[in-house]
Amino acid sequence: MLATVVANRWLLASFLRRELSTRYAGSASGAAWAILHPLALLAVYGFVFTAVFRVRLPADAGSVGYTAFAAVVLWPWVMFSEGLVRGMAAVHENASLVRKIAFPHALVVYAAVGSSFLVHLAGYVAVLALLAALGEPLHLARLPLLAFILAPLLFLAIGIAEVLAALQALLKDVEQVVSIVLMVVFYATPILYPLSLVPPPFNDWVAWNPLAVVAERIRDVLIAGEGLAGSDAALWVAGIAAWWAGHAFFERVSPHFEDFL
Repeated sequence: MLATVVANRWLLASFLRRELSTRYAGSASGAAWAILHPLALLAVYGFVFTAVFRVRLPADAGSVGYTAFAAVVLWPWVMFSEGLVRGMAAVHENASLVRKIAFPHALVVYAAVGSSFLVHLAGYVAVLALLAALGEPLHLARLPLLAFILAPLLFLAIGIAEVLAALQALLKDVEQVVSIVLMVVFYATPILYPLSLVPPPFNDWVAWNPLAVVAERIRDVLIAGEGLAGSDAALWVAGIAAWWAGHAFFERVSPHFEDFL
């Protein structure tokens, strides 16, 4: 996997630049949509869960408000979910290149997922800075530590996206199934609610969700001000294993893309 990236780094950079330059082409709001869309979601969820359901935050959340509690995890979810969707469609959208030019097909998936993480990472930092400026007690000095938590999330997204991209090239209805699964996973991950509100025995199942572990670790770092933990190493192992497995499946199916595209 790394050999593919290193040996074709200039081609990958070219694909990544193209993804970023054409991402919001023709959009009236341009790159601002990367912030506007999650902000709109955050506003809706904030109203529903504070004014309607009146969710109470756990004691370890300190004095942070619900908006900040949800925002610190919502943006990483947007990175992950949009990376999956765009990565899944990458091979099909680049069908003309795949059919005519010999190159590692995984690069188009890497570029699609990577662009989603880069765009929303910029929006994520901007929103965190805004929340801190509005008085939310976030530990922004811990931001560099987030790289050690978000990197495994990127690896996980790439691995799953490679599997989905390969399947999407062969079966056209994969996209519909993934949209349903993502909706289920979103509500099964403690993004809009604290894990402590999940009743037993369901909380044990939710705790095994890798995305739940990422969500809790992000809150530990930005809200509680904690440092790195032993579970972060497990996240790296899981992320790299997912990337390896996804890449192995993709490479096994990749030679047959031309027959279906």
